[in-house]
Amino acid sequence: MSATATGVRATARIVARADGRGGTALPVLAGEGPLAPRRTRGSAGEARVTLVGAMSGPLGGDHFTVEAGVEEGARLHVGSAAATLALPGQAKGGARYDVRLTVADGGELCWLPEQLISARGSDLHVRTRADLGPGARLVLREEQVLGRTGEEPGRLTSRLSVRIAGWTVLDQELSCGPGAPGGWDGPAGLGSHRAVGQLLVVRPEFEERPVAPRVVGEGAAVLPLAGPAALVTAVAPDARRLRRTLEMVLASFG
Repeated sequence: MSATATGVRATARIVARADGRGGTALPVLAGEGPLAPRRTRGSAGEARVTLVGAMSGPLGGDHFTVEAGVEEGARLHVGSAAATLALPGQAKGGARYDVRLTVADGGELCWLPEQLISARGSDLHVRTRADLGPGARLVLREEQVLGRTGEEPGRLTSRLSVRIAGWTVLDQELSCGPGAPGGWDGPAGLGSHRAVGQLLVVRPEFEERPVAPRVVGEGAAVLPLAGPAALVTAVAPDARRLRRTLEMVLASFG
């Protein structure tokens, strides 16, 4: 970790590897400063890691990076102990949070962190990149909450890019809050909702049996992607109802 006049720089790294006995080992599990990955109790064959926030942030000027790699035959579940709260800081400029995920052919990753809350006055750019082998499996959930209770949101830009077997199947960006392009809170955007999320599911069996596009309730849609993947996008009045919707759709996949 390094701390400068422009903010904190910190990186966490996780590598999951099949242990040859039907389980998953973690030869690399390291973090700096505000990023503290901890191994917790997992299920048979699966390693489980919880990201613990050892410091507040990200604050203005901070740059956090989390890297997770799953090798062939390994299974990894990553969550977080609490929501991430983006706050304004003393350093000038916005904050950055980069997530880099790689899953080899035959590997499996569940990336299920808690919500990201964009507090008033904050300015955060989140970039998530997932690079998967042709037979990889992935469940990735992102949830953003615009402002704390009764609070106006900060500026939040979130970009998600996914490649499978070297082909880009998804590259999209959402920008919300003060300074974002007009219309983000209009009827074609979030409207009156202040919680938005997406769920990406990649399974090899979707290649032959694609997920059918459909609308779920009043604020969610399921969209098959050009590959063995499906994207669920949802908006809701609050974080609790957003999570309930995403979990319901995930359960429907079996």
